[in-house]
Amino acid sequence: MKKIVLLAAFLISLTINSNAQNDFRFGFQVSPNYTWLTSNDNQINGDGGTVGLKLGMMGEYFFRENYAFIGGIGFAFNQGGTLQHDTGGNFWAKSELSSPELYLLPNGVKLSYAIQYVEIPFGLKMRTQEFGYLRYFAEIPVFTLGILTKAQGDIEGTNVTAEQENIKSDVNPINFSWGLGGGVEYGVNENTSIVAGLFFQQGFIDVTKNKGTKLLEDGSTEEEDSKSNLGSVTFRIGVMF
Repeated sequence: MKKIVLLAAFLISLTINSNAQNDFRFGFQVSPNYTWLTSNDNQINGDGGTVGLKLGMMGEYFFRENYAFIGGIGFAFNQGGTLQHDTGGNFWAKSELSSPELYLLPNGVKLSYAIQYVEIPFGLKMRTQEFGYLRYFAEIPVFTLGILTKAQGDIEGTNVTAEQENIKSDVNPINFSWGLGGGVEYGVNENTSIVAGLFFQQGFIDVTKNKGTKLLEDGSTEEEDSKSNLGSVTFRIGVMF
């Protein structure tokens, strides 16, 4: 975490020193978002999402007047959602859970994930000419590297409940996603703009490590090898300098 903070400080100082050039801008975002989980296993179903928040620094390098490379660094809080497992089992086998009964869960159990990442996005931006004080823009595509910093889980099932279990050991340390979006910039003055937009993001990588097992009808077990991906919609609110 200390290395990440130092990297962020270095990037901020670099962008401030570069801001004198007209082809570079930097800024900050405080963006609420809604996330959810999907699974490729028909016995595991999404059962609701969660409201999260993204905070971070953004940078834009304009290689042409209205075309830019974009990047940044930030934190994504409370990312995840709920998955309902029609078949019970031991799904968080690598984590140190608060009770032994949580290692063998019943059919129909709901597992909720609340994950925190450090995110490093990069991609392309296109924008229109200025109309009065407004410009419209699109970011297509945007790829985001997520580095896991924290993961907690809740359990809700027949005769079993638990909250805020530490499940970091059962969540993949890396997430990688693609996304796109667009919005509007409002020019406050020559050097400052307020930004608002809507963005979609879909993960490539399985969020779960799949080190657990699931129960079969005959009472035996087999490896739980489903793939769960994280999706999100973010309403970006930011300011660029």
